[in-house]
Amino acid sequence: MNKYEIIVYWSQDDNQFIAEVPELPGCMADGENQIEALKNVNIAIDEWIETANLIKRDIPKPKGRLMFA
Repeated sequence: MNKYEIIVYWSQDDNQFIAEVPELPGCMADGENQIEALKNVNIAIDEWIETANLIKRDIPKPKGRLMFA
């Protein structure tokens, strides 16, 4: 289980839910519903971290909640 903040929103342009991980640049996924988007973004987080390790890129520590509504 990843501890990074995930922001989920509806994209009218994509006609999908989008899940973004602000702390991991470019890390995002989509899905037909919120659950699917979260499942897919957790896979993307694992792959982002795996790739970062391979190319020796710094991996940010999860900071928790970044934004307030």
